[in-house]
Amino acid sequence: MTAPTWDPQQYLRHADHRTRPFHDLLARIPELPGAPAPRIADLGCGAGNVTALLAERWPGARITGYDNSPQMLERARSHATALLDFAEADAATWTPAGSHDLIVSNALLQWVPRHADRFPDWLDALSPGGIFALQVPGNFDQPSHALMRELAESPRWRSRLGGRLRHAGAVLSPAAYLDRLTAPGRTADVWETTYLHLLSGEDAVLDWVKGTGLRPVLTALADDEEARDAFLAEYRDLLRAVYPAGPHGTVFPFRRIFAVTRREK
Repeated sequence: MTAPTWDPQQYLRHADHRTRPFHDLLARIPELPGAPAPRIADLGCGAGNVTALLAERWPGARITGYDNSPQMLERARSHATALLDFAEADAATWTPAGSHDLIVSNALLQWVPRHADRFPDWLDALSPGGIFALQVPGNFDQPSHALMRELAESPRWRSRLGGRLRHAGAVLSPAAYLDRLTAPGRTADVWETTYLHLLSGEDAVLDWVKGTGLRPVLTALADDEEARDAFLAEYRDLLRAVYPAGPHGTVFPFRRIFAVTRREK
């Protein structure tokens, strides 16, 4: 199956809302070992805007942002400095080179099947006192995603789009993450938050998912403008019924799951 093609400009259209969970994750990460120059990996750096926040928090850190999207990496490299660089890597196979004081992954792992199986390699690479922190969306059972999957699997679209979208099991439950991350010599803090994003603009939820969850559909139909527009029109009408625009914008509930794991010193 073809990997989704990413559009950094579309993704960043809702950057303020998308970045808020990372700020909340960052606030729960304690000071790192390795001062004054901790080693940090941002796994799934995307457009690099949140990687730059890591550099603000730890200005002396040696930071590498990893992503497998050429489009995202091209945008991310605008944030590069002497201490902050970016490299191509796939989280499904990435293994840290050497010890790290922080490995962080923000809104990536939902794209990686069986991603919890990668945890042991990443946790083993933490220095004493090091941190592994993650944030993933937990809204795959919500209408924005359920309707997308149902439409893609409908008779009209199944032959072209069937099986392309992530299912409700793309992420684990908070309890399952706690179980996979807690062990002798490690402590884990796991929580969830539902944000009520107030989005502006026409068909705001559709505009949001065009930057993320809808990417496999847009990639599959990229060479057929008529089919792409037909799918978007059907999906748009479904979303309008569930997420009506109000006087102040469109309310978009979005659940997120967080975890911060620390290796004992």
